This record gives sequence, structure tokens and C-alpha cells, in this order.
Amino acid sequence: MRRLSNSSMQNKLISIGKASRLLGVSIDTLRRWDLAGRLQSIRSGPRGHRYYHQSDIEQYLQNVDTIAQHWAEAPHAIEPKLEMYCQTRDIFQTRLETLQSGLSRISPLTTVSLITAIAGEIGNNSFDHNLGNWPDIPGVFFAYSIRDRKVVLADRGQGILATLKRVRPELTSAQEALKVAFTETISGRFPEARGNGLKFVKSIIIANPFTLYFQTGNACLYLKQNDTNIVIQKAKTSINGCFVTIGFEELL
Repeated sequence: MRRLSNSSMQNKLISIGKASRLLGVSIDTLRRWDLAGRLQSIRSGPRGHRYYHQSDIEQYLQNVDTIAQHWAEAPHAIEPKLEMYCQTRDIFQTRLETLQSGLSRISPLTTVSLITAIAGEIGNNSFDHNLGNWPDIPGVFFAYSIRDRKVVLADRGQGILATLKRVRPELTSAQEALKVAFTETISGRFPEARGNGLKFVKSIIIANPFTLYFQTGNACLYLKQNDTNIVIQKAKTSINGCFVTIGFEELL
């Protein structure tokens, strides 16, 4: 929380109600974010109303990873903007080719191929393992920012725990499932490509100057080049499906 000042008054302020509508989250969520320092409000005093700089809200909305995470976390989400939403696999493949074309203008083809391979593996897994079983909105949130050197994917599917329990019924938590997906070879009557595919993703990340943030349920991990250990952490929020950020900050 920040105190209201003359400079704040010169910057257009909006109410917490309007900010919640613009961001698509509840007022209670904004209060929690304020307390956590995630998106700070401005108040005239300890008990004053919360206001936000409109410029802060607009900047927040420009971050593709923030938009994707909001969408994945929302109790009742709507379809994202068309330019960020792939309802079907063929739309996803077309957008993936567009990403590859854009990156190829500023980076070597070998590097571009690795980035699109990671994104393609993760996005296609969302379609493979939720076919006919989407809890609400089908498809994948897929966006990227060449300026910020990141690719973001999210789905509102069943998540890795539900997927892997089909062949590993002893799994009881998202943390266990995520660890298995990135470290163990999955086999059985119906092998789960999601788990085995994520080991392929891991092999690319640790051998190249990329980063990966992967969340499913309330479990998350962060990977970078030369990481030898997989450390699963508890996420601050929980989602039903998956939320992924691929970073390539050191390449461009």
C-alpha cells in the first residue's frame, strides 16, 4: 500500500471496483495482491479507500504471463482474446508456425527450432490429455513477447495429477505428479506422453540458455541451463490445468 500524494493525484486514479473489472479478478483478490505487494494500491490513510494508478493497471494487462495466469486461476473464465487463444490444435499449430517465423528473423534457426519444440510439446500435450474432458473452456492460451523474450502457455484442463493417476494411481498430490512427470519414464497399458514429453522439454532447457516455469495444481518448478536437480515447490495459488512460461532472455 502506498499513501496518496500530490504526484498520485496528477496521475489518473481509478477505484478498486473499476480495477477489478479491468483485470477480471474480484475485489478480495486485489486486496490480497495489495497485502502481498503483487499489485499495490494507493490510499489516503490507513482506513482510506483503495485506488490504483490507471497506468499501473494498463501495464499489468500488457504482461502476457500475467494475463495467462489470471485466466488459468479464474474460478469462472471466459475465452481469451482471439490473438491469444487456440481453441483447436490446428489453430495452435498455425500460431506456432507464426512464432517460429518471427523468431527466425532475429535468432539462428537451430535456436528457434528448440524454442518452438518446447512450446509445441507443451501445447500439444494439453490437447492430447484433455480431449473430450475439458472441465470448462477447451484449448490453449498461447502468447509470446519477443520484446520480453518469453513464450506463455496455459490450459484449464485436468492437470498433470489427474493425467498421471490413470497409470500411477498411487500419486496423491500435484507435487508428486510434477516430480514424476519431469524425472521418471512413464509406462503402462496407456503410456502418458505428457510425462515423457516433459522429460524431453527438461533435456532441452538444461542444455541451453533457456528458462522454464511450470505450474500444475498447487505445484511448480523453475528450470534453467545446467540444473541437475528438479526442485518442486508449493505455488502461491492453485490452478486446475497448467501454466507455463518459457524464457529465452540470453539469446536475443
